[in-house]
Amino acid sequence: MATKRDYYEVLGVAKNAEGDVIKSAYRKLAIKYHPDKNPDDPSAEDQFKEAAEAYEVLSNADKRARYDRFGHQGGSGAPNMEDIFSQFGDIFGGAGGFDGFFGGGRGQARRVRKGSNLRIKLKLDLEEIANGVEKKIKVKRFVACSPCQGTGAKNGTDLKTCPTCQGQGQVKKVVNTMLGQMVSASTCPNCQGEGKTVMAACDVCRGEGRQLHEEVIPINIPAGVAHDMQLSMSGKGNYPERGGVPGDLLIQIEEEPHEFLKRDGNNIMFEQYLSFVDAALGTDLEVPTIEGKVKIKVEPGTQPGKILRLRGKGIKDLNGYGRGDQLIHLNVWTPKHVSSQERELLEKLRHSDNFVPQPGKNEKGFFEKVKEYFQ
Repeated sequence: MATKRDYYEVLGVAKNAEGDVIKSAYRKLAIKYHPDKNPDDPSAEDQFKEAAEAYEVLSNADKRARYDRFGHQGGSGAPNMEDIFSQFGDIFGGAGGFDGFFGGGRGQARRVRKGSNLRIKLKLDLEEIANGVEKKIKVKRFVACSPCQGTGAKNGTDLKTCPTCQGQGQVKKVVNTMLGQMVSASTCPNCQGEGKTVMAACDVCRGEGRQLHEEVIPINIPAGVAHDMQLSMSGKGNYPERGGVPGDLLIQIEEEPHEFLKRDGNNIMFEQYLSFVDAALGTDLEVPTIEGKVKIKVEPGTQPGKILRLRGKGIKDLNGYGRGDQLIHLNVWTPKHVSSQERELLEKLRHSDNFVPQPGKNEKGFFEKVKEYFQ
């Protein structure tokens, strides 16, 4: 079991510190380590609780006196999260103080409920990914009921303040212990934290406050998205029951394979096969790109593996850093079967000096090809 730190050390105050100094020190730590402000840091909640425990003891004259005399053995133990948040009305000034800073807090005001997210998969071809596109998709989602304005109450007016929690959404319980009074807060069992109760349910949504609705949503897809990338549209998800804010629409990108072209980051790769004659004598060819066909020139004596670069014919960078290239990998196609006439012609060429491989003279080495590829 870990040894507890000294409470004065936790708050960073002297042992003779006044109450206002202790309160101020705790307030700074609570804001710094509040779980809502540090959702991805699990250690922040531990530090938040540690500061709350120290404040609970040092802010109470009796508890502080026992702590000064007996140390942690005379303390009251660590408070739970509900106890911690129940203190905030006094420490942070209620709404507009701590609650305003964190969008409602947990001790004084109810959180605004958020509806569930919707998830869809969107298929895009290479041309759409390269340049960006607007898509219109049809989705079914829950929206606020119009007649009751999302409240679930008939005509939107048959609501009354919950008599159990007086509209707070929480009920507090005071427990007397040997160390003093402890206050805990929990969700109101009567209104389930809403603060209001429905007198008569809406005839249209039957008190749910929402309806299933089909709509067409335009989605602007930026250029450069990748397969399995997830985009988000705020507020286009489901509306929650009886009020709140809608969830989000999450769009997962599915990249459809192209018939000829292959993506490599922001570059486009294409395999172009040449006949032995075209490689030896040179030729003009048309090759596909994401913007249509373009002509390329193959120089005489082109060796297998040569790479040609079409600058700016690739995919736009998602972050706006230019555009990739199209790289054309040239391969020489060797026929598997030849006619007797073709064989006769090839046999005449077999021993010609120009057709005898001379790697040091006629062909670039491997490392030279790699260097040329990246130029």
